Amino acid sequence: MKKIGFIGAYDKTDFILYIAKILVEMGQKVILVDGTLTQKAKYIIPVIKPSKSYVTEFEGIDIAVGFENFDGIKEYLALPKMADLSYDIALIDIDTVSGVRSFALESFEQKYFVTSFDMYSIKKGLESISGLQTPIEATKVLFSKKALKEEDDYLNFLALGSKITWGPEIICMPFEVGDQTVIYNNQRVSKIKFKKLSNQYKEGLIYMAIKIMEEVNEALVRRAFKKIERGV
Repeated sequence: MKKIGFIGAYDKTDFILYIAKILVEMGQKVILVDGTLTQKAKYIIPVIKPSKSYVTEFEGIDIAVGFENFDGIKEYLALPKMADLSYDIALIDIDTVSGVRSFALESFEQKYFVTSFDMYSIKKGLESISGLQTPIEATKVLFSKKALKEEDDYLNFLALGSKITWGPEIICMPFEVGDQTVIYNNQRVSKIKFKKLSNQYKEGLIYMAIKIMEEVNEALVRRAFKKIERGV
């Protein structure tokens, strides 16, 4: 099971959910683990009988809410502690020091630090990695129309002294007000729809899916995206 970590205080639940939808369309068995303090997935993903912790299915994606680690998910699914979870990809949303430690972020195959440039997102996001025991390399995912060099330099300055090093690539996710409106509408009807999202946001989602899949041809990712977009 490939483990992909999305770290930071920025509200990234829908972003991860939409990436998961593309991966599922490509035939991957995916679990999205909401390991955040607010557990937003509990409020935007429909579930018949919510409890303190549970796994539910939504749009072909398994959603795990309220678990402190992978062992808790295994116990809920009645699996032995030493068993492997039967997923191709696990997308883990983390925004706390305890989450970083309990899910063993250091062991993840890919790690993305997701933030905008408001002070809360930057400082609170960096706080979540303050408990790292060993250094990690993470890729920046910046929610900004245009990440200015001064803004990126400031993020780098605040990260000095932490155990995070930045990968060579910076992924920019332009995010329009219209994209937020589409996402809110999708939440109300309990659907994942791509059609009315901005082209920039769509391209960002496609690019993230390509990065996660790694060995898969870009054309196949785009084909899966178009299929979802058309509602086929």
